[in-house]
Order: sequence, then C-alpha cells, then structure tokens
Amino acid sequence: MSVHERDEWRRVLPLAVRTSIPVLLGYVPLGIAFGLTLVAAGLPWWLSPIMGIFIFAGAAQFMAIGLMQQGTGILEIALFTLLMNARHIVYGLSMLVPFSKSGSWKPYLVFGLTDETYGLLTTVKPPQDVDGTKFYAATTMLNHLYWVVGCTVGAIVGSALTLDTTGLDFALTALFIVLLVEQIRSVRRFEPYVAALVSCVVALLVSPQNFLLVALALATGLLALLRPRIEKSETESKGAA
Repeated sequence: MSVHERDEWRRVLPLAVRTSIPVLLGYVPLGIAFGLTLVAAGLPWWLSPIMGIFIFAGAAQFMAIGLMQQGTGILEIALFTLLMNARHIVYGLSMLVPFSKSGSWKPYLVFGLTDETYGLLTTVKPPQDVDGTKFYAATTMLNHLYWVVGCTVGAIVGSALTLDTTGLDFALTALFIVLLVEQIRSVRRFEPYVAALVSCVVALLVSPQNFLLVALALATGLLALLRPRIEKSETESKGAA
C-alpha cells in the first residue's frame, strides 16, 4: 500500500466510524441476541461467528436457527434465505452508480449491502475530498465487524451462562427507527414515506405471511408511478434556488 493510500484510509476511517455509530448501537446487541439464541437452540457456539462472517444477514440468520432445529436441508435454507433477502435486488439497482467505480471492492460492497448499510450509504454522502469507494468500503467493513463481534460475544456468553433472551431482538426495530429518522432529515419529501406507509398497510391486510416482499413490490410500483412528479418538483426547486 502506497503512502497516499494510507493517508486516504486515515482520513476515511474516522468519518466511517462516526457514520456507522447508529449501526454499532444496533448490531452489537442484536448480534449478542443471535449468539444467545443460537446456543440456547443447542447449536455449537462457533457457528455464530461463522454465520456472522459468511452470511451477514440478521433476519436470515435467526430464521436459519429454526430451520436447522427442524432438520431442514442446506438447499432449502438457501432458498428461504434468497426469498427473504430478495429486497436487496432493489437496493443493488439503486447503488449501481455509486458502486460503478469501486473496482475490486465491488463484490464485497455487494455482499455487505445490508438494510442498515444501505440506509447509511444513501443518507450520508462522502465529502468531495474523500475517496467514495474507500468510504463505502470502510463503512461496510465496520458494520460487518460490529455484527461479527456481537454474534461472537453472544455465543460465548450463552455457552457460559443461562440467560433469558426475551426482548433482545427489538434492537433491530430500534435501529430501523434511527435510520428512518436520518432518512427523513436527509430526504425532505413526503412521497416516499406515504408510498411506504400505504404499501405496508396493504401488504399487512393482503398477505401478512409475505409482508416484506409484498410491501417492497408495492412501494417500488408506487414510487415508479410517482417518479415524474418527484423529478419535476426537484427540477423546479433547483430552478427556484
């Protein structure tokens, strides 16, 4: 690594640390909850950090515990995980431009694009004097690290002690609320939030079993219909400014 690159990383890392603090506060408690749950289910503690490193998907990992307890096969677990995380396809499409010049970092950035990381990277823009790819990579790596640390600590503690894990999984809900607040502060338009609210209500009434997939599909369709209105309004605002 050249001296210039080291200097770039020194500038990027403090910014990435500040940016990722909300995820740190959510991922570590939730990761601990996952590790405790995994051990309580009778699975070996070392499986928790391994899943954190190679799967890095909170909801899918919690789902996998129940499936493994039921003796579900690897292919079936992989299929369920794919369906649960299908929403990431939409995330990826919206990050095509920001990741277009990421080079060798692109596979990892795609792998690490969780809900929370996506929320951060679409809210906080790197300063002009900072390498965007390094900022994205540093933020993603830190979020990944927080999750693995939480999973590991929870599994080790769960192996040594018997604890009641009821309520710990609310950390994920709290984290989403924090990210929503940040999004509202950054994107001051009512259309996306109204589309999301309407989609959630309809999905809950129509198909609660497939709530996430239905809500995402509806929200995407509504935003596609509203796109001309949003773009026209933004153009007019810029012209007025």
